[in-house]
Amino acid sequence: MFDMLGNIMKNLLSKPATRMYPFEKRENFKNTRGQLGDIDIDACIFCSICAKKCPSDAIIVNRNEKSWEVDRYKCIVCGVCTEVCPKKCLHMEEQYKTASYTKENAKFVQQPKPEAPAGQSQEQKQ
Repeated sequence: MFDMLGNIMKNLLSKPATRMYPFEKRENFKNTRGQLGDIDIDACIFCSICAKKCPSDAIIVNRNEKSWEVDRYKCIVCGVCTEVCPKKCLHMEEQYKTASYTKENAKFVQQPKPEAPAGQSQEQKQ
């Protein structure tokens, strides 16, 4: 009986062993692979090496439309795509993906670069 009373008093007077989660969030560790981050679409050359190396086929690269798409529910967060990208336009974020009720693929489309007016010559461009 006295052993149990000692445990009760110890637990009442000491701090809890766990964090109060919604109020105290733990910082992520360095190099945590939380999710695939946004792509720097302007640096992408649409070589599709990332899509070929992706073990879960989560990446779709369309050269004709200049678009890049990732299915975040298929992605296994292995980081292979970021390692093989020749332009290093992909990166892993340390934050985990938050839950959602709808399934949406992240799609990135490269905007066409503005061209010079038709009457402007090469010398005037420089």
